[in-house]
Amino acid sequence: MAVREQLRSYILENFLFTDDPSALVDSDSFLQKGIIDSTGIMEVIFFLEDELGIQVADTEMVPENLDSVDNLVAFVGRKKAA
Repeated sequence: MAVREQLRSYILENFLFTDDPSALVDSDSFLQKGIIDSTGIMEVIFFLEDELGIQVADTEMVPENLDSVDNLVAFVGRKKAA
């Protein structure tokens, strides 16, 4: 499964409690839309580490990396390329 689809499925199932893909727009800010709170962001980080093998440094825990599906996909791509 592609990273985008893995992330979308995880967010839909664990935070929106649906399997309806139309419930999540990839560019939506998780925090601004109320999809995920700060505790939920930690759960997303654990998912990245456990399921995708991505280590997230404290300095990388910023909205530019973690606040939307698009940002997460770009972040994972940068981490895997490094």
